[in-house]
Amino acid sequence: MEQALKLARLALGEVSPNPAVGALIVCGEDIVGEGFTQPPGEDHAEIVALKQAGEKSRGSTMYVTLEPCCHFGRTPPCTKAIIAAGIRAVHIATLDDNPRVFGCGKGELEDSGIEVHIGEHRDEARELNEAYFKYINTGMPFVTAKYSMSIDGKIATRTLDSKWISNEDSRSFSHTLRHASDAIMAGVGTILADNPRLTARGCAGRGGTSHKQPMRVIVDSNGRTPLDACIFAEPGKTLMALGNTVPEGRLEGYRKMGAEVVQLPGRDNRVSLQSLLKFLGERQVTSILVEGGGTLFGSLFDEGLVDKVVAIIAPMIIGGSGAKTPVAGIGVEKISQALQLENVRITQFGDDTVISGYVVKE
Repeated sequence: MEQALKLARLALGEVSPNPAVGALIVCGEDIVGEGFTQPPGEDHAEIVALKQAGEKSRGSTMYVTLEPCCHFGRTPPCTKAIIAAGIRAVHIATLDDNPRVFGCGKGELEDSGIEVHIGEHRDEARELNEAYFKYINTGMPFVTAKYSMSIDGKIATRTLDSKWISNEDSRSFSHTLRHASDAIMAGVGTILADNPRLTARGCAGRGGTSHKQPMRVIVDSNGRTPLDACIFAEPGKTLMALGNTVPEGRLEGYRKMGAEVVQLPGRDNRVSLQSLLKFLGERQVTSILVEGGGTLFGSLFDEGLVDKVVAIIAPMIIGGSGAKTPVAGIGVEKISQALQLENVRITQFGDDTVISGYVVKE
């Protein structure tokens, strides 16, 4: 199952809104077939593994990270192919929360006489597809807040210089997070200060075939993003989320630059983030990596819209009362009201420390 999970990770960033799944087939002591989910409309992990194994599938054991599908979607049911191939036993890391599959795939295999085992490396399998599971249960994307800061909690100097706080290994890790996400979200302040490209770079060879770029989502209530910003010259789609007061000429300018425009006014004509997430969910965006700035982070935290935090901490002191911090917004009045993280994980990239965890929801 550990090998199946490694295979599943090769599909991350390439197969949304489908889950990233890995499968392998074992005959005796030998692995005779391996596979991971292909882009939507192409083979699922189980089918790739079965095709590779061929006749060696008969009487063999399959390990798969997610319950095999049992319904017709873009592709035929995997359960029928597993049964037809003569697989003897199937080990499944976790059941699929999709109501069209949940328990039914397992039941169909068992009804055919296949021995089914559930739960090996379940937690790892569910974490790998945490965005898929949230989306399938709520219709809303999984939101990760990612930022880099100094050890004294600054994301830039008082002159707004921020290149580079994190080291090269941490930046490579950030691009891996981008590649695995359906969308990268940033506020207009970040665009004006840094003019970022917001692309996933250095991800070739991870195992997928499309190597698609995540959608760039820019939250800009008043339409201040310059038309010559780097985001408009990069491959992939750009979505401008705007308020209602942006002049029609500005809207048309963004459209001419190839961007999609959506107006989602909320209180004080700020973009309604709840409406934006719902809009993106309806577009089958299952995961969003938010990369600043502090105003956008503050609003997302204030509204309880963040699911996961990834904080990269560099061993440097920036100082300055005017230097920016990662999270602005209203914040809390008392320490007892502070948002808490659970399942916290600490990782090192050279001298940088990455702290990640999940926001405790009340």
